[in-house]
Amino acid sequence: MPDAPRTDLLDRAARQLPQLVRWRRDLHAHPETGVDNPRTQQAVLQALEGLDLELTRGRTCSSVTATLRGSRPGPTVLLRADTDALPMAEDTGLEFASENPGAAHACGHDVHTAMLLGAASLLATDLREEVAGTVKFVFQPGEEGCGGAERMLADGLLDEPVDAAFALHVNPNLPSGVIATKPGSFFASCDEFEITLTGRGGHASMPHTCNDPVPALLALGTSLLTTVSRSFDPADPVLVGLGSVTAGTTSSVTPESGCLKGTLRAYTSASRAQAWARITRLAESTAEAHGLTCHLTHRYGCAPTVNTPEKAHQILHLAAELLGPERSVELASPVMAAEDFGYVLERAPGALVLLGACPPGTPPTEAAPCHSNRMTLDEQAMITGTALHLAIALTPLHPTP
Repeated sequence: MPDAPRTDLLDRAARQLPQLVRWRRDLHAHPETGVDNPRTQQAVLQALEGLDLELTRGRTCSSVTATLRGSRPGPTVLLRADTDALPMAEDTGLEFASENPGAAHACGHDVHTAMLLGAASLLATDLREEVAGTVKFVFQPGEEGCGGAERMLADGLLDEPVDAAFALHVNPNLPSGVIATKPGSFFASCDEFEITLTGRGGHASMPHTCNDPVPALLALGTSLLTTVSRSFDPADPVLVGLGSVTAGTTSSVTPESGCLKGTLRAYTSASRAQAWARITRLAESTAEAHGLTCHLTHRYGCAPTVNTPEKAHQILHLAAELLGPERSVELASPVMAAEDFGYVLERAPGALVLLGACPPGTPPTEAAPCHSNRMTLDEQAMITGTALHLAIALTPLHPTP
């Protein structure tokens, strides 16, 4: 490993905290969803204005890539922050809560963006002479299932190869200021499906004249939630979730059709493919057994996020040197959430890392999680995240001899 990072990085990040908070709260109050985040893009460009960075805007999305050329040769390191919000309401009661109905930064992307802006600012000014090689600061929209990473890759994000790629993701269910990750499979793939079963509707008092899809729909839902997952090795699990079950419009009418919508999550490509085959057989056989027709559609979403083992271990070592060993945690199990940073890690070595940000006064197990309408974070954790960005940029993670 390279030499341990300097002890002043946390102090530098701490002095910058008031600006990080201003950036974060402005973004939080004005969330934007999807791959088109024009106000957020302008906020990023304004924050980077005047710095000696090469700025590139995305062609197919509102991304920004800021490239810093160091004072001497060295590796190329990519640091990513996502910028988009979720299409949901916010019920936190914060004074800087979302002003945009139906959009909320309930996954911490506002914090990710503020921390990376802070690191870019410090590295381009105070610390520029100490940067060896190239640092790419990537501000990516559309992480929440909207194909943002794929668009940036198509726009040429990795046309100039990188030696390592890293991303931080806040987690309110980890103690504030803790860094956590694991080698290998870390986040799952996430695909969406929709299954419609169609029979014959009619009067609820005459079920013998109808072909009611509801019993089959309920049976299929139970099978999807139990049978599919139990068909796989617990060491390589899959998870089926149902988010919507709909049929009919009123109490006295047997509906003609019903619909299930859900997600499939897996850690490997093989289990992902096998699970899809299992879901298809269950849907078709259930429909046939009840004399119904079945229409199944699915949309492939994020690929699994697989950390390069060497890079994950190096980040944990770096975090231990920077923060103390008690704040550097190697997780025992992967996470079933999805992250499109996996597409980047398919083409470059690197790692996704969690940053604990449990709000003060709340036990981590009781904090509202990411994607909750009541999710809040400890803004002090931005000191840790910004300092880790600095440490990664200033301590190039070369291959271990």
